[in-house]
Amino acid sequence: MKPNELTIGRLAKAANVGIETIRYYQRQELLPEPPAADGAFRHYPISLVERIRFIKRAQELGFTLSEIGTLLKLGDGTDRRSIRKLAADRLTQIRAKLTDLRRMEKALEHALHDCEGTGPAKPCPIIAACAGSVSP
Repeated sequence: MKPNELTIGRLAKAANVGIETIRYYQRQELLPEPPAADGAFRHYPISLVERIRFIKRAQELGFTLSEIGTLLKLGDGTDRRSIRKLAADRLTQIRAKLTDLRRMEKALEHALHDCEGTGPAKPCPIIAACAGSVSP
């Protein structure tokens, strides 16, 4: 093994992920799978540590693995139009989720408020809302 190469275990440790994460990224074609050297161990270039960190950071920003694959292909940064479009699409999806979350927050807040004012003789507004008996 060369000094700038790592076994899968050391690569995982250096990138702060599990071995199964590396294997999963390989199946998703986000990481290359080097041939087994000496018939036993695969030796990974140390540069993959940064690639794995890139993948993890992109996931934290909400990008899907498919989108991350596209970002990796656009990694030289020259096709900024495509990169911006991908990021803008992701931002639109995040904003839609935030809108849904705010709607859910208001519905649950309303149900909690209604639940405080009802006695045991009346149906619980929270249970009724989950059952679909009451519109939020």
